[in-house]
Amino acid sequence: MTNARRPLALLLLGALVLALYATPAPAAPIAHREVLPNGIVLLVAERPGVPIVAVRVHLRAGAAFDPRDRAGLANLTGALVTRGTPKRTGPEIDAAIEFVGGSLEAGAGRDGLTASLSVLKRDLTLGLDLLSDVVLAPTFPNEELTRKVAQIQAAIKRSEEDPNTVAGRALARLIFPNHSYGQPVEGTIESVGKLTRDDVAGFYRGHARPDTTIVAVVGDITVDEARREIVKRFGGWAKPATPAPTVPPVTPGGPVKTETVTKELSQATLMLGRQGIRQVDPDYFPLAVASYVLGGGSASRLYGRVRDEGGLAYSVYSYPSPGRYGASFTVAAQTRTAEVARVGDILKEEMARLTREPVKDDELKLAKDYLIGSFPLRLDTTAKVADFIVAIEEQGLGLDYADRYKASIAKVTAADVQRVAQKFLKPDTFNRVVVGATK
Repeated sequence: MTNARRPLALLLLGALVLALYATPAPAAPIAHREVLPNGIVLLVAERPGVPIVAVRVHLRAGAAFDPRDRAGLANLTGALVTRGTPKRTGPEIDAAIEFVGGSLEAGAGRDGLTASLSVLKRDLTLGLDLLSDVVLAPTFPNEELTRKVAQIQAAIKRSEEDPNTVAGRALARLIFPNHSYGQPVEGTIESVGKLTRDDVAGFYRGHARPDTTIVAVVGDITVDEARREIVKRFGGWAKPATPAPTVPPVTPGGPVKTETVTKELSQATLMLGRQGIRQVDPDYFPLAVASYVLGGGSASRLYGRVRDEGGLAYSVYSYPSPGRYGASFTVAAQTRTAEVARVGDILKEEMARLTREPVKDDELKLAKDYLIGSFPLRLDTTAKVADFIVAIEEQGLGLDYADRYKASIAKVTAADVQRVAQKFLKPDTFNRVVVGATK
C-alpha cells in the first residue's frame, strides 16, 4: 500500500469500526400523536409520495355499549351515519365522493364506530368536508333507517345458515355470559326490528364526543397540514360536561359449558373457546406463538394431525381475539358429523401436549419467523396503516407497538410457550359448541 493511500484506508477503517460499535438509532414512531384542545387524539403518519390519503374518525361507540334489550344498536347507528345530514342526502354524499373516485363509509364493531375516508390528496378538501359533515351532523332519516333495518335483518337471516357464524355467536354467549361481548354485534332479527330513530339518535348523541374520539390521517400530508385541516373542521366540536360512558371489563364467565345447535348439515362445526388476554399483557406474545404452533396454518400441529394425517377435517385452526374490555381464545374445526368426537379428542390432545412439553426448536422458529415476517403486510397500504394506528391507540398499546411486537415475539422461548399453554390452553377450561346434525 502506498503512503498516499494509507491515510484514506485508515479513515475508512476507523469509520467501519465506529459503525460497528455505534448504538443503533431508535426506530421512529409509526405516527405523530397529539391531543387537541377538545380532547380529540390526532394521529398523523406522513407518507410522502403516496397519493391516497386515508382518514379515520373512530368513536368509542361500539356494540359493547349496546343496552341488553337493544342488541345491534351500534351496528345500525354505524350503518346510518353516512345516510344523510342537513346539507346532503345519503345519495348526494355517495355521488360527491364517487365523483372524485374516493370512498366514504362507516360502521361499528365491538368496541367502536368508525367513519373511513380514502381520497386522492388533490381531493382531500372535499373528502374532509364530507367526513366532518357525516360525523358531526348525521340526521338518521327514517326512510334510511327502515331500509337499513330490513337489510340487516336479511343479512342476519342469511348468516343463520352459516354454521361458523352460528357457532361463533353461541360460543361468545358461553365465554362472556355476563358481558355485552356475549351479544352479537349485528343483534338479532327481533332486537333490530324494535330499534327506532330515537334509539339511534340518542345512542349517537350519548357516545359521539371529541374526548373519546381518535382521528388518524395517513398519506402525502404533513403533520402541520393534517392538524390545520382537522382543527378547521373538528376544532369547534365541544367536549360535553358529563363523564364519558364506560363499559366494565370482562369478568370470569363461570363454569365451563357445552352447547349443541342442531342443523341438518352434511358436516359439523366444532368450536372450543375460553376467555383470553389482551395485547397489553406480556403473555400475549408467547400465546400468539403457541396459537400458531397449535393451529396457525398448514404447518401447525392440528392441521398435520386432523387434516393431513387423518383426513378428518375440512378446516382446523386456532386464534386469540383481543378486545378493549376483554379477550378470547378459540380452537375450531369443520368435520363430518360422525367424526366430531374423534376430532374433538385430537384438539384436546394437542392442546394438552403444549402444556406438558416444550415445543420443538423448528416449530418455534417457524412460528416466530411467520409472525414477524408477515407483520409488515398489516401496514402495506395507507388504509391499513390508518386502521392499525387507530387500533393501537384505542387498545392503549403505544405508537412503538409494531417494533415491540416484533422484538417481543423474537424473545419468546419454548419455556414461555409451555408456561402460557399451562395458563390458557388446558382443555378442561374451554367451553364447547357443536353445530350440525345429531346422530
